[in-house]
Amino acid sequence: MSDFETVSYRDGDLALTGHLVRPDTAPRGAIAVFPTIMNTTPAVEAKARALAKAGYLAMIADFYGRRPEGPVAFEWADALRADVAVWRGRLRAALVALHDAAPDHPKAAIGFCMGGQAVLELARDGAQLELVASFHGLLDTRAPAEPGAIKARVLVCHGDADPLVPREHVLDFWQEMDRAGADWHFHSYGRVKHGFTNPDPPPGNDVVAYDSSADRQSWAAMLGLLEEVLEDKR
Repeated sequence: MSDFETVSYRDGDLALTGHLVRPDTAPRGAIAVFPTIMNTTPAVEAKARALAKAGYLAMIADFYGRRPEGPVAFEWADALRADVAVWRGRLRAALVALHDAAPDHPKAAIGFCMGGQAVLELARDGAQLELVASFHGLLDTRAPAEPGAIKARVLVCHGDADPLVPREHVLDFWQEMDRAGADWHFHSYGRVKHGFTNPDPPPGNDVVAYDSSADRQSWAAMLGLLEEVLEDKR
């Protein structure tokens, strides 16, 4: 497994930097990794390395073109997501960069927290991906999927005690996926909060809590479904 390589790309006039890690052997596929609201973090980097260890080329995307410090991340995120076309354009720029880095490999996207919401937006927007997997991402959207729009298989790994995702958002999401005719899986982990894949959550935040079982089970679910959807692409 290689060290991270920086990948320069753009969304219009904004310069962005991806972080790409390669497996030791020929890649089984190429995965865009969308990070948290804080942009790339050690926990997200660990997940990208785990993908490379499993045989996949992985590139961590860049939301802002810079690293936020503290609460400013919420301001930047709200500004980026205020216009769904701008938001989806930023996400698609990362897919273009991933394609340029690995043009001949099947593609998927995974994301954590804000990144989990991001990959669901890509699915709704009809991105040509084999799989999107959302880990503790928000489920609501300003632009629900149209019937037939979703091309990717969809996996959502959700903490049922996540205070950022009320139960009505879960039910609305299920109905949206059904209306769109999507091929979707939804895994819900009882008593599990937001951010359950991060073993080093921010102190003093009762919204976020690591859960080792949900982390293991969700990762295994993603790897299993990734194996399934890419089986006939090799």
